[in-house]
Amino acid sequence: MNDDILEDVRRRLAELKSEHRRFDELIAQAAADLPFDQLRLQRLKKRKLALKDEIAGLENALIPDIIA
Repeated sequence: MNDDILEDVRRRLAELKSEHRRFDELIAQAAADLPFDQLRLQRLKKRKLALKDEIAGLENALIPDIIA
């Protein structure tokens, strides 16, 4: 990968990690609200998991392949 692409991937990775942390707060807040909305909580958790998967994919793209 060239430097521009690597920088774009790193920037996107930082954005996703920030959004992932924000979902931690949103989930905690949604769970604390009484009565809490189970459907909203499930949607937040599902989105957080999707972010985690996208983060893992980008992190794997940054790691060079090692030929054994």
